[in-house]
Amino acid sequence: MNPKHASTKKAGGSRGGKIAAGFFVGLFVILLGLYLADLGFNRGTVPRGTTVGGVEIGTMKPAAAVSLLEGELGDVDKRPVLVRAGEMEETFTPENAGLGADWQATVESAGVESLNPLTRLLGFFRTNEVEITSTIDAGKLQPEIDRVAAGLARDPQDGAVALEGGEAKVEEPIDGQHVMRDDLERAMTLNWLNPDGVTVEPKLTPPAIDAEVIKQAVDGPAAAALKGPLTLHGGQGEEKVDAVIEPSRMGEVVTFRNEPENKTIVPDVHADKAQEIFGEQLKDTVTEMQNATIAASGAVTPSADGNEIAWDNVMRDFDRRVLGEEPRDWDAEYRDVPATFTTEQANNATFNEEVGSFTTGGYSAASGTNIGIVARTVNGAVVSPGQTFSLNGYTGPRGEAQGYVSSGIIINGRAGNAVGGGISQFATTLYNAAYFAGMTDVAHTPHSYYISRYPAGREATVFEGSIDLVFKNDTPHPVKIVTEFGGGHITVRMMGVKDRTVESINGGRWAPTSPSPQTVSGAGCVPSGGAPGFTTSDTRIVRDLAGNEISRETQTTVYNPQPIVRCG
Repeated sequence: MNPKHASTKKAGGSRGGKIAAGFFVGLFVILLGLYLADLGFNRGTVPRGTTVGGVEIGTMKPAAAVSLLEGELGDVDKRPVLVRAGEMEETFTPENAGLGADWQATVESAGVESLNPLTRLLGFFRTNEVEITSTIDAGKLQPEIDRVAAGLARDPQDGAVALEGGEAKVEEPIDGQHVMRDDLERAMTLNWLNPDGVTVEPKLTPPAIDAEVIKQAVDGPAAAALKGPLTLHGGQGEEKVDAVIEPSRMGEVVTFRNEPENKTIVPDVHADKAQEIFGEQLKDTVTEMQNATIAASGAVTPSADGNEIAWDNVMRDFDRRVLGEEPRDWDAEYRDVPATFTTEQANNATFNEEVGSFTTGGYSAASGTNIGIVARTVNGAVVSPGQTFSLNGYTGPRGEAQGYVSSGIIINGRAGNAVGGGISQFATTLYNAAYFAGMTDVAHTPHSYYISRYPAGREATVFEGSIDLVFKNDTPHPVKIVTEFGGGHITVRMMGVKDRTVESINGGRWAPTSPSPQTVSGAGCVPSGGAPGFTTSDTRIVRDLAGNEISRETQTTVYNPQPIVRCG
């Protein structure tokens, strides 16, 4: 190598090293100068990047920082604070919770700027949120902790399954939760000034019916119920009708019941509802049996046998068709239903024996007019076995056009007058005749207060269009209603074949109530001295002619007191 060139290269390298060294020395001097300047300007200040409640106080003198926080956050104890625990939220107001800010102590807790140059440098790039130093009024804080904790707690909610519109609908389970009181107190007192609110980790309580149990029900019995329609092939002979329960209606047939104690969901198959749906579609394939009936004139309407679906056989193992492997389509079975009171029996019916009767009296002249009309209307009516008799239905309207006049009634709990008054006396007489004939009571309504000419607990009122007297003949023989009116009395006899006896036992009177005075104005006022109310009962015992008990029934009647009415 040329010595001259080597000397030149060596000199160049020495110059570059000196330049680099000079650069780093200069940079060090500059950084040192900046550090010293920063140290000089920010001696004893709050560390750079420090915030309290979102307010920047870094590089400020402590006194200035306290003053700034008081100005910016002076009303912070009156601002609602959001508390989160999982998905639940609650709020509290620090002032109500006995929480306040000690700004001096808060700033002091932030400390002063460090002498460490690296720490000072990092302050340019990061933020340090300082927890507030709180003043605490324990007397106010503890009740607020209880309230907030209650607002953040919930019981676990079990999931549920239902069939709707041909699909399995799921009500998702929800974990229960609560927060530990100590954790909540710590979070509230330390973080109530945090702009993001207070967060506390809840303790979770899983429900008994959880997602896994729901999945088992959906994939199991729910899927089985929805796998296709249920088809019942009905009809006889050439006339065939299919009754179908589509998956869209399966929710009426199958419901799901939670059993939390067993951590399971149980399917309930409602065969009665399925029978109702099938029956509606197959109603034209059955014929209702018709017993013979006898008119007051003696004319006989012939009986007719019918048929019915043998539902006990049809619906056997129905749950296995819905949820199991039994076929989902099958044939309906029918059976004959012969008339229980035939045309021949009607033609041979006799009405020679009194099977029940009753007599009442003591009515006014106007009431007598109405009682006479209704007695003549009902006289001769025949109630065949299985047939129901309705007094309102049999008489039809009872107005002035039919000859009825105004007479006494009970209206609004006191005596009054209206067209048709007195018919209730006939209803009571008919009710008792049917009672002693062993007829089945379908509907009767006692008077609102007791009327002394009637047996307590064994009487009935009627009102056209709303209150009826209805009974059914469940005996094997027809009965004819025979009325006798006159001489101040009305008698109703039930004539037919006597095959039973009836005993009435009154249970006495108890729970008396006192009448209250009323002042009534107007021409329709009927004065009354009033009478106490009471409660009574009546027991009817029906026996056959050999003395064997057929039925026993007790009815309780509560009579209101008859008010003391003064007209004025």
